[in-house]
Amino acid sequence: MRSLMTEIVPLFERASGTKVEIEFRLTSVLKKEIEDGAMFDLALLPRPELEELVQAGKIAEGATADVTRSAVGLAVRAGAPEPDIGTVAAFTRALLDAKSIAYSDGPSGAYIAGLLGQLGIAEDMKRKTRLTSGPVAELVAAGEAEIGLQQIVAILPVKGAELVGALPAELQNVIIYAAGLAAGTREPAAARGFVAFTKTPQAERLIRLKGMEPG
Repeated sequence: MRSLMTEIVPLFERASGTKVEIEFRLTSVLKKEIEDGAMFDLALLPRPELEELVQAGKIAEGATADVTRSAVGLAVRAGAPEPDIGTVAAFTRALLDAKSIAYSDGPSGAYIAGLLGQLGIAEDMKRKTRLTSGPVAELVAAGEAEIGLQQIVAILPVKGAELVGALPAELQNVIIYAAGLAAGTREPAAARGFVAFTKTPQAERLIRLKGMEPG
């Protein structure tokens, strides 16, 4: 989302005349800061975490909107052979054959951990798995992991790594990122204006360029 927001926010600022201050954090950190009383006008988080904040009274009820849909993909080091991941069986074999894999400790990583269990290979993968709080593709580009699994939007910007493709449809987990107005926002009009801007053709083109689909 950092790559997307660093381009969309300046466009919105020019179009609206509104100055935006933005902070980037891991989902878990942002959620805790909001729960602890952080001051903000608009939060952009995966839909499940945003809904929990609505229930907690931190995000205004009825003031949320989906912004992007992000699928999980597989990456290898640039120039490395690309494994076949077109079917569930091929994807499973690619993981078992890999000398090492990496995934994040964020939302996509939680899904991957569960998926390995679902495929019945969790124990086989334990000894060769690396977790990271940063872009998984960076470990792949550095040769520290043969395969990386993360949202496609996080893979594409990393030089030295290549996207092989999205996970098979039967295994795919689409993460919806949604925006929500703070229950105590002092700038509701500006916050709603930004959400509306993410629905413009200009913003939607950027979303697709970043490897996601508009919400």
